[in-house]
Amino acid sequence: MADTVALSGAFPTALRARRYALTVAVLVVLAVVVAVGILAWDNPAPAGSAGFWRIAQLRVTSVVVIAIVAVCQGIATITFQTVTGNRIVTPSIMGFESLYTAISTAAIFFFRAAGALLVQGTGPYLLQILAMLAFSGVLYGWLLSGRYANVQIMLLVGIILGGALAAFSTFLQRMLTPTEFDLLTARLIGSVANADGTHLPIAIPLVVVAGGLLMWGGGRLNVLSLGREVALSLGSSQRRDSILALLMVSILMAVSTSLIGPMTFFGFLVALLTYQLADTFDHRRMFALAALVGFVVLGGAYVVLKHVFYAAGSVGVIVEIVGGTLFLIHLLRKGRL
Repeated sequence: MADTVALSGAFPTALRARRYALTVAVLVVLAVVVAVGILAWDNPAPAGSAGFWRIAQLRVTSVVVIAIVAVCQGIATITFQTVTGNRIVTPSIMGFESLYTAISTAAIFFFRAAGALLVQGTGPYLLQILAMLAFSGVLYGWLLSGRYANVQIMLLVGIILGGALAAFSTFLQRMLTPTEFDLLTARLIGSVANADGTHLPIAIPLVVVAGGLLMWGGGRLNVLSLGREVALSLGSSQRRDSILALLMVSILMAVSTSLIGPMTFFGFLVALLTYQLADTFDHRRMFALAALVGFVVLGGAYVVLKHVFYAAGSVGVIVEIVGGTLFLIHLLRKGRL
């Protein structure tokens, strides 16, 4: 009888609360297994030796990068879908990845092979993040703060701008030499191997601040998820909260994309699995679950492809294929955007 008693918290029944706790516990165990697998699997030095720990320390960067991307993509996608009121769209349609592609393509086109070095390092990484933030800040400030502010128009403009940047990149790519095109392709495929450990001192604080603010504002996101009219009737500053939330999404997406490259459907995959597993409306709990789901999915794919199929560079491709397939299945089942 106690299992069916309604609760006043995030879960309607005690059974669902226990199910959530069990899901989190299982994901924590899987995340630990994945992390240990990354650090210890195929470590040539004897377990426990000084060489073993040196090699494990070198692999810590991969674990941290996977954790950052999981947090960024999971939290950003759930927040974006809440603000837009649509569980099909992802932040990628706003042109972040197209802007990243355009910057990388232009650098190699104008500076040839040396351009690949110009977009590496701490300074260029920070500049890419700032460019994406400026792009999103202008877009959100312009389209959501006017008299006729409309989320649908914002999405449409974002798609158009993203398409224009993609067309610009394609035009430049057709004039690259085969060697230059190979250098560019290596940057445009989302991969943990693309990450530079020197970027982490910038990425980690940004993720902590943006993710922490979204977690702290989880109650406001819960209200926004009820719809514009209901949110306004409850006294919510709907427009201000939406813009602030989208700016935090921009920070998370900029950090993730600039760190490992474009991963269009990974966030959607994480969000979809989170909705199925969380069974709650509370964003704080969904964010925690999304981070775990993202780490297990991306880290698990990295371990399997690196140590079983010896194709670590294909992690992004495989995750995108799976995420894109689930996107199409979900879209066809739902029947509308």
